[in-house]
Amino acid sequence: MKQSRFSGLLIYSMICLLASCSGGGTENKTSTDTTAVDTTKMVVAPKVTTITTPVNMLVVTHKVSNYAKWKVAYDAHDSARLANGIHSYVIGRGFKDSNMIMVALKVDDTVKAKAFAKDPGLKKAMQKGGVMGMPTVTLTTMLFQDTATISSDLRSRTTFMVKDWAAWQKSFEEGNQERMDNGITTRAYGHNSDNDKKVVLVTAVLDTAKAFAYYKSDMLKKRRAASGVVGEPVRFLYRVVQRY
Repeated sequence: MKQSRFSGLLIYSMICLLASCSGGGTENKTSTDTTAVDTTKMVVAPKVTTITTPVNMLVVTHKVSNYAKWKVAYDAHDSARLANGIHSYVIGRGFKDSNMIMVALKVDDTVKAKAFAKDPGLKKAMQKGGVMGMPTVTLTTMLFQDTATISSDLRSRTTFMVKDWAAWQKSFEEGNQERMDNGITTRAYGHNSDNDKKVVLVTAVLDTAKAFAYYKSDMLKKRRAASGVVGEPVRFLYRVVQRY
């Protein structure tokens, strides 16, 4: 009788133990499932490609006798540029004359950059590279840049005078859709580092037929007049051949 009671208690204890283990496993599994992350609902923020922090740039435009020869001399002078806090950014070749070169360089210190532009060593390096005539050198503060990758490498760099920088900028921004409708998109703009009435504008040409017609249109003349542009702008069309 006692043996039978002991056996019954033993079996009952084993059943309770198994039930407890089974319940614990289910509880752990449920806990894990409720804390799982649903990755299908995660939202990735779009990449920001615009820069509105002021960037000082040295822009040099000149003609060369031979691009390949000039490029070798330009690369050889890189250590001198870096020593003065000047960094290569973009090289462009003229749309109509591929031996017309535009070099845009980022500047760490405007005082050093101005001194470098007048350095006899730079003049010798240019002569060695086959630079013809007098280069045009400007120090510009870019206040807007769009670094998004686009299909066109054709650019327009336009320089002009305005009555008031703030008034021009406001009017220019209001004309964004007008430019897009005419095959043009803004890449960068700013002004001379010493004079905010001397504006520099860089745009990309997405449709040459539309853009070239727009350049000659009354629509653009009215836009310029409304934004306070003084005199006739100077435009240089070029293709980007190297980015750093």
